[in-house]
Amino acid sequence: MSFQNHEIYQADTVVIGAGVIGLAVAAALAGKQAAGGYVGRERPDIWLLEKESLIGSITSSRNSEVIHAGIYYPQGSLKARLCVQGKHRLYEFCKQHDVPHRRCGKVIVATQPCDEEKLAGIQARARLNGVCDLEFLDRGALQQSEPDLKAVAGLSSPSTGIVDSHALMQVLLAKFEALGGNLVLNTPVQRLAQSGRGWSLSLGGVHPCRLQCRQVINCAGLDARKLLQGLTRADGHDFGSLHYAKGCYMAYQGRVPFKRLVYPVPEPGGLGIHLTLDMGGQARFGPDVQWIEQPEYSLPDTLGEKFFQAIRQYWPTVDPERLVPAYAGVRPKVNGEHGSSADFQVEGPSIHGLANLFNLIGIESPGLTSSLALADYVCSLAEEESA
Repeated sequence: MSFQNHEIYQADTVVIGAGVIGLAVAAALAGKQAAGGYVGRERPDIWLLEKESLIGSITSSRNSEVIHAGIYYPQGSLKARLCVQGKHRLYEFCKQHDVPHRRCGKVIVATQPCDEEKLAGIQARARLNGVCDLEFLDRGALQQSEPDLKAVAGLSSPSTGIVDSHALMQVLLAKFEALGGNLVLNTPVQRLAQSGRGWSLSLGGVHPCRLQCRQVINCAGLDARKLLQGLTRADGHDFGSLHYAKGCYMAYQGRVPFKRLVYPVPEPGGLGIHLTLDMGGQARFGPDVQWIEQPEYSLPDTLGEKFFQAIRQYWPTVDPERLVPAYAGVRPKVNGEHGSSADFQVEGPSIHGLANLFNLIGIESPGLTSSLALADYVCSLAEEESA
């Protein structure tokens, strides 16, 4: 699908952002449409807009590709609920559609005695979230199962896994398009304005034009709040801005002696520099946490030493010569460096007062794991609005 200069186009629903969240939402909406989920209205058309030339080329392609178990998040939060639901949905979806994935498990390690209490807290929180399969490993059990690790204790999470996120996004796109959805690449949304009870979008790119629609679902990730500049909530406040936490990754040349993922105890802003595996068994480490003003993806020259010092705390025989810079990603954060960890923000008309607008804000980890469950949640909110 492509636009012509200065034309005015019409659509029913526009999803902004073709990362894994936007793709999942668009595919879920198209599935609802095909199943008759819009009873009493003419079948709507759904457009998915992406400012880049490829789907999922920003946040969705710059992460650890981990299927999280749902163990870190506060009870009752969207992160906790949607991660646990999404984990089961994602494993089922990957199996059904032949998306490469593996339920490899992970171990969270305490490298010093004071961290053992943190492991107990993680296990207790996991139980509150309905994740009851974590196994506490004392020093002896950990040494027996992972002799190359240096730690005083660990937690084994058997339902953690990995997924080929690119293959997942391709399947979601194929599903969306097979159900009649329209993907438009190279099309940034420059302005979003109310038009009656609907919306008018000013689009840039090679062919600037306008798109009018009934409903907008904002899945723009790092730009999700930037798109809302100029809009005012019903309470008179603006939509604010996001904060950015950059995370760098390093690859490891050669094999590692681990079959499952290895995580330290969490740190402020992230889960620590952990070891993950790709579908070919190759290891990468990261991400670290660097608070930045605007998204950028450079890799510092000092990265190798920083990562080596962190990794050797739990894997003392890591070879620093085999650590090579890989890539960086940026996480959209609702709160800044000194703020508390925030939940996913899914803001519909009942929150901000603007009809037919749904904003997905701060969708960081476990966004990939939660994507299918989050899409269902957004669909249910949209259906309630349309009723």
